[in-house]
Amino acid sequence: MAKILLVEDEVNIASFIERGLREFDHEVRTAYNGADGWELIQKERFQLLILDVIMPKMNGLELCAKYRAAYGFDSPVIMLTALGTTEDIVKGLEAGADDYLVKPFRFQELEARIQALLRRTKNKSADDTSILVCGDLVLETENHRATRGGSVIDLTVREYRLLEYLMTNKGTALSRQSIIKHVWDKEADRNMNVVDVYVNYLRMKIDKGFETKLIHTVSGIGYRMEA
Repeated sequence: MAKILLVEDEVNIASFIERGLREFDHEVRTAYNGADGWELIQKERFQLLILDVIMPKMNGLELCAKYRAAYGFDSPVIMLTALGTTEDIVKGLEAGADDYLVKPFRFQELEARIQALLRRTKNKSADDTSILVCGDLVLETENHRATRGGSVIDLTVREYRLLEYLMTNKGTALSRQSIIKHVWDKEADRNMNVVDVYVNYLRMKIDKGFETKLIHTVSGIGYRMEA
């Protein structure tokens, strides 16, 4: 059904949730603290995240906020908490969570919320395929318009195609060969240096003057785009 990341430091609770998710045919990856959860996020793509609030190394609120800053709002986040006050719920929503569930809970309720969020995400994706987002960078694919921090970025046709490919594969390390294949026509010069040249052009237009850099060099591979 969905690939889900579960980050829960209480082993018994994590095991209970894992079993239930697998019974509903979800693919589950589990971490037992926020730091390990962040490592998994950087290596794999998930359709939904379930995060406990109180965890060692990095709590769920910090992890959620960090995830949203780097990967945007494509995948919903459910917070699990033993704290059910309005203030605690507001903190979770402000960190970027889509829903919350107060412990203890019945697994059927968790699954119902998962299905509701996945349906919402599916419908949203169908409506928003013309907009790509990475941090404060927005690319409107229908009119080829890019903005960062509200300022319009002037792009050549090749720069636009490169940016679109990087943003479509946000968070993924892309090789120069892959970039050449998808951005340049098959008749184009296959010299890999041309990728580095155009990535530098994009960096000058997108990253220059901003504290948070979006285009990252992946040593020995190529490039990755993430906030």
